[in-house]
Amino acid sequence: MAVIRGAQTRRSETPGGVMTTFASPTQGGAARSMWRVDARPGAVGPVHDFDAEQVWSWIAGAATVELGGLTYAVAAGDTVVMPARTVRRVLADPDAGYSAVVTAPAGARALAADGADYGVPPWIA
Repeated sequence: MAVIRGAQTRRSETPGGVMTTFASPTQGGAARSMWRVDARPGAVGPVHDFDAEQVWSWIAGAATVELGGLTYAVAAGDTVVMPARTVRRVLADPDAGYSAVVTAPAGARALAADGADYGVPPWIA
């Protein structure tokens, strides 16, 4: 068992938000990656996909999740299971933004909506 101290978390920033990695293959040797997403009010994530399931659990704020052609309003306390190979986008609440904790298998690869491979994001690696 590895203990990963708060000071050892890894931070990655994109236009859609800040990802703080708690555990991953390169951070504690975990078989699953776990990170927090903090999105500013009104932030719009990219239309994309993953080759593995992700589970998102909102801990603050609210968002609109576009997933596989459907749209869901979510808020703190809600969890969304995002299946592999299902195009998605997350839009932060315009007033509150959101914070969510996310998990995915180690090595999960981000894909463009057209299937192009973006590789393993740094918060999952």
